[in-house]
Amino acid sequence: MGVGGEPGRVGSCGRRGAGGRGAAGGSRGAVRGRPLPLSGPGGRLEPPEFPHPGGRCGRGSGSLQDLQAETPLGDLWHHDFWGSRLSSNTSHKSYRPLTVLTFRINYYLSGGFHPVGFHVVNILLHGGISVLMVDVFSVLFGGLQYTSKGRRLHLAPRASLLAALLFAVHPVHTECVAGVVGRADLLCALFFLLSFLGYCKAFRESNKEGTYSSTFWVLLSIFLGAVAMLCKEQGITVLGLNAVFDILVIGKFNVLEIVQKVLHKDKSLESLSMLRNGGLLFRMTLLTSGGAGMLYVRWRIMGTGPPAFTEVDNPASFADSMLVRAINYNYYYSLNAWLLLCPWWLCFDWSMGCIPLIKSVSDWRVIALAALWFCLIGLICQALCSEDGHKRRILTLGLGFLIIPFLPASNLFFRVGFVVAERVLYLPSVGYCVLLTFGFGALSKHTKKKKLIAAGVLGILLINMLRCVVRSGQWRSEEQLFRSALSVCPLNAKVHYNIGKNLADKGNQTAAIRYYREAVRLNPKYVHAMNNLGNILKERNELQEAEELLSLAVRIQPDFAAAWMNLGIVQNSLKRFEAAEQSYRMAIKHRRKYPDCYYNLGRLYADLNRHVDALNAWRNATVLKPEHSLAWNNMIILLDNTGNLAQAEAVGREALELIPNDHSLMFSLANVLGKSQKYKESEALFLKAIKANPNAASYHGNLAVLYHRWGHLDLAKKHYEISLQLDPTASGTKENYGLLRRKLELMQKKDV
Repeated sequence: MGVGGEPGRVGSCGRRGAGGRGAAGGSRGAVRGRPLPLSGPGGRLEPPEFPHPGGRCGRGSGSLQDLQAETPLGDLWHHDFWGSRLSSNTSHKSYRPLTVLTFRINYYLSGGFHPVGFHVVNILLHGGISVLMVDVFSVLFGGLQYTSKGRRLHLAPRASLLAALLFAVHPVHTECVAGVVGRADLLCALFFLLSFLGYCKAFRESNKEGTYSSTFWVLLSIFLGAVAMLCKEQGITVLGLNAVFDILVIGKFNVLEIVQKVLHKDKSLESLSMLRNGGLLFRMTLLTSGGAGMLYVRWRIMGTGPPAFTEVDNPASFADSMLVRAINYNYYYSLNAWLLLCPWWLCFDWSMGCIPLIKSVSDWRVIALAALWFCLIGLICQALCSEDGHKRRILTLGLGFLIIPFLPASNLFFRVGFVVAERVLYLPSVGYCVLLTFGFGALSKHTKKKKLIAAGVLGILLINMLRCVVRSGQWRSEEQLFRSALSVCPLNAKVHYNIGKNLADKGNQTAAIRYYREAVRLNPKYVHAMNNLGNILKERNELQEAEELLSLAVRIQPDFAAAWMNLGIVQNSLKRFEAAEQSYRMAIKHRRKYPDCYYNLGRLYADLNRHVDALNAWRNATVLKPEHSLAWNNMIILLDNTGNLAQAEAVGREALELIPNDHSLMFSLANVLGKSQKYKESEALFLKAIKANPNAASYHGNLAVLYHRWGHLDLAKKHYEISLQLDPTASGTKENYGLLRRKLELMQKKDV
């Protein structure tokens, strides 16, 4: 104990670790005779719990780093939509740099990750697209006939307006508008439609031979198609739609007539005007060359080939039987059609058991795909073979918009990473709105009950509007979104996982465990659910089961770095230090830039008194993540506790230069300065730390010790009392306060 009234014990100066779930606070112990010992984070840092990759929830809209000014703009052209380098084998290969660029502009204008600005832009985009749809639908319903002055005829205003309204309020669009990452679909649709309208401009003027040509507008259309593709991959399909429009609508290619001539071996087939149309061949050459060029550049940028998806993402594509794959793909098409027809059952994610595989033709769900193809074949026959040119044009373009933009999601050309996704229906819904409007028009012509049909149309619009309102409300919070999905897809392991994660974030661990267990039961290979469940069990000190779950997770997915690190944390808690070190090393092997793992490895070395190794590990953490406050703090603490005050001071100053507003670093450095008798500078840092965190009892307690040593006894008394008010159980502070009071009493007696 100190002599002559010197404070002999300083209370616990620990703090809860910041930056990781469950990082427990604790004291490194008080030391007698030292007025300013250091206490630091004594727990372990765990990583945040992330939703399963591939899901629509919880994923960032592009890489967060790509949105910030520190990242060069050029990097956007080498990263995928989620911020990984395209050349990486783990890249999702979603190449949408222009979409990420708009996020970056949003981030700059709003001054950070404020969601309101991002959502406002999405709403404005959807509104603008809906208005643009009036012009698109007027082409689809009215055709491309012009006056001698170049003005459009047959604008079909009522049909165009009705179709645009149906499009604007369709509930299936809620995901694209309410979900920030839906920006990709919105931008793609915008430039897709501009490309189509630009191609239509190529036929504004005709020459004497009756052929139409405008190279400028065709090239502009191709350019806009490339822009659409840089917003989302399906944008390239506009070139196919333009070709269909040119051949079947502008060229008036009559399939029925051609078939009849072929069957009757009519020699006049050779003289078909379309085959002699040089303008058409030239435009087809431009479209084909443009599309091939885009695909080639896209493939070169992709680097290592197509992305690697897992069976849980798209189970049908992993089926051994070609028949099973074909049946299930067609069933998925029928589900997409049903979402357009009846958008009542909507879900943020349709994977992981949401739609069980059809393994036999005896499954009753085969009826759905049979109904789909019955309707499609009937519409295609009418579109290609009808003698009514007006009907042929509308059905052709309606089916074109319905089918062509959907092709990239059809699994026909390559495997996709989802089963059903509402977002991919944004453009195909244009075709649905055309067909529905045309159907209402045809029905109106053949019945006298026009008011009943009008009431039906208004009813559909009203129901869709109400459904949009309800669905938008569900997208306002994670909890509502996940709960709504549970009623649609109760067999979806990812839905249970996300509900569990949401509950865990709110501190309801008991309920979270139940949902995590259900996610693992539904999908026994769901390593992310195992990882998060293991984390919670560790926090509840159920270490054996936590170790079993995490060990199973790394056996299933050996490169799961977060699970390796968490396994190391559990093994360290079980005092299995060698196994813990090996697990940490495996985590770093699979994720070389892993500052949290280096931090935990340093804590392991510190517990084993391998001080040099601990300092090296924490230094690695700060090199990889300069703002890693816990690693900086523990370096200061370790250097202080081993008597290296000068080095501790240097590290503390370096840390505060990088993280100037971190009160815990101010506190740690203030302790070191106090030990070095740099009282004035130590006082300034203590006061600054207290200003940032006024309710930290240890901050007031150690400042009181500083004043006690310094001789400012009244100030010491004041801060001892504040510290005890905040933490009445702090025994060290009580003892020091008692020493101070006895000293003050002795001084009063001497004065008397």
